[in-house]
Amino acid sequence: MATKKQTPTTQDFLKYIRWFWMLFAGGILFVILIFLFASWGLFGEMPDHTVLENPKTNLAAEIISSDGKTLGKFYLNDNRTPVDYEELPQHLVDALLATEDARFHNHSGIDAFGTLRAIVKLGSGGGASTISQQLAKQLFHGEGSKNKLGRMTQKIKEWIIATRLERQYTKEEIIAQYFNIYDFLNNADGIRSAARIYFGKEPKDLDLKESATLVGMFKNSSLFNPRRRPELTRQRRNVVLAQMEKYDFIDEKTKDSLQKTDLDLNYSPESHREGIATYFRGYLDNFMKDWIKNNLKPDGTKHDLYNDGLKIHTTIDSRMQLYAENAVQEHMSRLQTAFFSQNTPQKNPTAPFLDLSKDEVNRLLKNAMKQSERWRKMKYDLGKSDKDIEASFYKPTEMSVFAWRKGKATEVDTLMKPIDSIRYYKTFLRTGMMAMDPQTGHVKAWVGGINFRHFQYDQVKQGKRQVGSTFKPFVYAAAIDQLHYSPCDEFPDTPFCIEKGKYGNMEDWCPKNSGGEYGGSRTLKNALANSVNTITARLMDKVGPKPVIDLVKKLGVESDIPAVPSIALGTADLSVYEMVGAYAAFANKGVYTKPVMVTTIEDKNGTILYQFKPETRDVLGEEEAYVTVKLMQGVVESGSGARLRRTGAPDKFYKEVITGYPYGLSNAIAGKTGTTQNQSDGWFMGMVPNLVTGVWVGGDDRAVHFRSILYGQGASMALPIWGLFMKSCYADKTLDVSTSNFEAPSNLSINVDCSKGSGNYVSGEDSENAPDDLNF
Repeated sequence: MATKKQTPTTQDFLKYIRWFWMLFAGGILFVILIFLFASWGLFGEMPDHTVLENPKTNLAAEIISSDGKTLGKFYLNDNRTPVDYEELPQHLVDALLATEDARFHNHSGIDAFGTLRAIVKLGSGGGASTISQQLAKQLFHGEGSKNKLGRMTQKIKEWIIATRLERQYTKEEIIAQYFNIYDFLNNADGIRSAARIYFGKEPKDLDLKESATLVGMFKNSSLFNPRRRPELTRQRRNVVLAQMEKYDFIDEKTKDSLQKTDLDLNYSPESHREGIATYFRGYLDNFMKDWIKNNLKPDGTKHDLYNDGLKIHTTIDSRMQLYAENAVQEHMSRLQTAFFSQNTPQKNPTAPFLDLSKDEVNRLLKNAMKQSERWRKMKYDLGKSDKDIEASFYKPTEMSVFAWRKGKATEVDTLMKPIDSIRYYKTFLRTGMMAMDPQTGHVKAWVGGINFRHFQYDQVKQGKRQVGSTFKPFVYAAAIDQLHYSPCDEFPDTPFCIEKGKYGNMEDWCPKNSGGEYGGSRTLKNALANSVNTITARLMDKVGPKPVIDLVKKLGVESDIPAVPSIALGTADLSVYEMVGAYAAFANKGVYTKPVMVTTIEDKNGTILYQFKPETRDVLGEEEAYVTVKLMQGVVESGSGARLRRTGAPDKFYKEVITGYPYGLSNAIAGKTGTTQNQSDGWFMGMVPNLVTGVWVGGDDRAVHFRSILYGQGASMALPIWGLFMKSCYADKTLDVSTSNFEAPSNLSINVDCSKGSGNYVSGEDSENAPDDLNF
């Protein structure tokens, strides 16, 4: 039987079928080969398993307070601190899914439906990139190529990496990584920085509309920038809210109500010169660089402060730090107003300098000119001659300068000659403040100046100034330690001299009491409370300068102190840091504890790299330390610090200058004021049993000071900052700042209750010659 012959039409059809299947198979093979070639790295380097497991991202070092708050960060380009999925609020995750990848939990890195839709509609129906693909792009490719072939190969690589990421991580980990990697602009790298910078809160505390705002930025953070384009960003936020309603994450009523609201930004920039504890962070930067230099990784390489994600746990309490900064700002703005009103060019031709001739002022300004950053840059970076550089200081230049406005620090744009800006900045009074727990040595607050952006010199540890009468307790403590004096022992309040050469002094030293008043006798408690110079000189004569210096050195003071009698009145230049550390030993029963600022340093995985070891030493007996404290309590009870206890209505002077008055503090307080020659420096050292705080106020140059002792004494310049700070600390019930008495030793043998009148009279040689005193 003959076979039925195929017609040409049937043959052509079968040929087309064969060609179709060949092309189909070839196409599949081609796609497989393309993906294989891409995975082998023929289209560019691909991350291997190890890299996928630990993708390289720059992580900022985080500075953490003792109460768990972030004080700031160290970073160069990426201000990124990662958070875990558990730290993300659910509505933030919901907003992301609704807007970027609604089928995220139903695919394995590639959304087939979305991809087909994008192909059919040529991208007009929306992109096809899943969250996993976008993460792959962020981690390993960035913006990529601009030509079609380059974009195609990049897309293929993203698909491959996305599927690998899906195998490597859980869905939750992918979401967390995506939030952590994205750049939200304005130094907001990652969701944690974005939440803090745009809304001043941690991610877990974001509300629904804030979450929608940040998720809206994923489309294009440059376009939807809340600071530059708030209305456009608001519109994008509303699109996110609409998407959330579309996918049933929120109801229509919630969507409608939130879409009517403003962005309500709380912009809190995180730069090295802004934020909280800026001066402390400046100190910490140097501390960390020294630590890194001396502590290498196991493989011999150095830690990277700006990219390794170190966590630096500090002793600073964010609440106390904020109260300290607020106290400084509140008082210094008011004190500066008083200084400006007293140092106008009409009242003082050499303003702001006092007691200097015009030639001396010009020399001072010229020296400041040569020490300026402008001079350094022009001379060493641009190679300009000294003549050209100096001439530039007399040409008006646009600049932003610091100013106090309504009690707040601000910047003012102006046109000013650089030489005039130097004089202008010299007019501002500066300050340094540090608070410390005397038992642990933990530094709780550190304020090195009035504004770090414009005054970067740290007056806590770098700056050293004459300490005035705040040095006197060291002399009293040495006398109590060596001679077992009681606060109730009496000394003659008459002129007194230490003869030339007795302690290496080049001439007779005859200090004079403030106001030139003498007469009768005084107890040591009364003498210290009223800062009587002649009785301090008598004590110095009995113990000698060297034992006092030895004591001060044991109390942690490292600065040079000349072994001459005049140090009794505070002629030595010391730092606030040294003074607080030394005073703390009195409150700590005679035990010196070195101030501590850093407790631990961890790497990004939580491995402890450094843990501090306390440094302590016995300096005074418990009894001698307690007696010294009792002496200083007299300063607050009846001496120059007594205004801390007053409750009456303030007079005109108090209203103008003494910020926060009346303080009305009734608990046990020990302290000492200090004022140096011509009122150039004002100090107050204040103590309660578990907190010792030191405050210094003065000009950048000693010639910048108040004429009047009423304004220029430590009780007016420095004490108000302490009073404001302590009032805030006591008002905060979450803090445990002591209101108790200082603990007396069980074997106290020295009488400290002068009401019993059991003090001894200690005679001394009088002198009729009494030149002007240096300090009081």
